[in-house]
Amino acid sequence: MEVIYFAGGCLWGVQAFIKTLPGVHETEAGRANGTSQSLNVNYDGYAECVKTTFDPTVLSVKDLMAYFFEIIDPYSLNKQGIDVGMKYRTGVYSEKIEHLNDAREFIAARADSNRIMVEVSPLQNYVKSAEEHQDRLDKYPNDYCHIPTELLQKYT
Repeated sequence: MEVIYFAGGCLWGVQAFIKTLPGVHETEAGRANGTSQSLNVNYDGYAECVKTTFDPTVLSVKDLMAYFFEIIDPYSLNKQGIDVGMKYRTGVYSEKIEHLNDAREFIAARADSNRIMVEVSPLQNYVKSAEEHQDRLDKYPNDYCHIPTELLQKYT
């Protein structure tokens, strides 16, 4: 199993979508690449993200990127749906340079790659979100989500 982190706006929908993908073993709601190690402070530069544990023999990073691009607006800077701010930026983070290279190659292969606002960076730090944010849309299916319902159910 390998781990990669996806930031795509509000993490509730991102987690609900990613966990349905074939080859995804586990997901966890969290925050990536901020400056503090506590959930008791503001986001301090963090992006809401989903820690994604996946089987690379079933699903490649480029496959994950293709799925990820189904649920985000890759041209939007610090905004997804009605959520606005740095904590809602889009990004891909990993401790493995191979993952980051694959993500960059996926983006570079697109004809519109110069317009894409998805941050691809090494994971500097990660903080797991509070339990109330874990699998939030399973617990409260009518909560807000910027991802259309048909996409959340596409791979279930």
